[in-house]
Amino acid sequence: MTGVFSLLPEGRPGLLDPLLSGARMPGGTEDISTYLAAGGYAPLTVTDRLLDRIAAAGLRGRGGAGFPAAVKLRAVRDAPGPPVVVANGEEGEPGSVKDRWLLRHRPHVVLDGIRLAAAMTGAERGFVYLSDAHAERAVCRALAECPPHLRIDVVRAEHTYVAGEETAVVRRIEGGPALPTAKPPRPFQSGVGGAPTLVANAETLARVAVMYSRPDAAAAIAGTHLVTLSGGDGAAALVEVPAGTHLKVLADLCGHGRAGAVLLGGLFGGLYGHGWTDLPLDHDRLNTAGAALGCGALHFLHPRDCPVAVATEAAAYLAAQSARQCGVCVAGTRALAGTLTAVARGEAGGDTADKLHRWSRQLPGRGACGLLDAAARVVGTLLAHFPDRVHAHSGSVCAACQGGTPEDGRRFTVPVP
Repeated sequence: MTGVFSLLPEGRPGLLDPLLSGARMPGGTEDISTYLAAGGYAPLTVTDRLLDRIAAAGLRGRGGAGFPAAVKLRAVRDAPGPPVVVANGEEGEPGSVKDRWLLRHRPHVVLDGIRLAAAMTGAERGFVYLSDAHAERAVCRALAECPPHLRIDVVRAEHTYVAGEETAVVRRIEGGPALPTAKPPRPFQSGVGGAPTLVANAETLARVAVMYSRPDAAAAIAGTHLVTLSGGDGAAALVEVPAGTHLKVLADLCGHGRAGAVLLGGLFGGLYGHGWTDLPLDHDRLNTAGAALGCGALHFLHPRDCPVAVATEAAAYLAAQSARQCGVCVAGTRALAGTLTAVARGEAGGDTADKLHRWSRQLPGRGACGLLDAAARVVGTLLAHFPDRVHAHSGSVCAACQGGTPEDGRRFTVPVP
């Protein structure tokens, strides 16, 4: 079961508003008349003011890294050559649904964000990059309803964990495989066709559009997040919440109040145990706690869930999703997944924990994308927050690990509501 909820105060604009207010959405997709009535596609004025507003409000990218959106926009604007803008709707994290939901149900707000980003950077061409067929149809219908002033093409990729990485996005748009490339250059320096390219997450661009139509609420809009909640004992849900909302509030909302731990940021943010209920949904405060918000996907672990089994499945999935381009990633993810599998089976040796500790510290930052970093963080946080559970697997197998762990990420996968 999946649901869509908003925890925003009354009157605060959000990205889920049209659906929750019962607005007319033929086929579940917001049409042009509904979007225009809400202030969408407002006439362009002085775009520098919007860029200043984005900077002042502190809008961060919603793709995972949380990089300041205004800094990225200015870098593309100031680079030599006519820029390109890309709305990145490819969600590699199996536990996230927010971007596919936006593209399926509110494509106009993303297209409006492309229009505004193009105006701020001077771009004359845009792309919507995705892997979801339902989303592709919705975006194409929206483009037919309201032909943009700049050329916007839709590019579809095969869904993989690394397909949404910014250099993989550029590579696929140029006709190649959706696989990361070495950096530098980064896309803002040289992207599609060698042009400076803004690769921005779909939610990020949608928030730019809402900030433009509601300048009075810019800071509140920038401080609001779409989060995907999942876990064994409760419902899966897409929820819009203010920054700072405690994770316990989110868990209780969907019946996960009995959870004993949480996997943050899809597979990127790591496992967090004791004290997770006091964690706020905030980039900086989560980083201080050794965690990461990532794409805003939260998977709750319940009493019957073994964190060793969860970490093993996550590491195995990441190893299977490796692009096979970086030797250190292939070897590193294979070693992490294989060693965790030995722990789960009760076959680990006396030095296993030390090896895992060492790898979790040494491997981050050594691959062309964040996949290896995610695997290392899952292992490092497992050891940091659940050392007793790891030790309990010495020579024995718990009930949760008895049947082995799959590699397809099915535990974390959430259907789009």
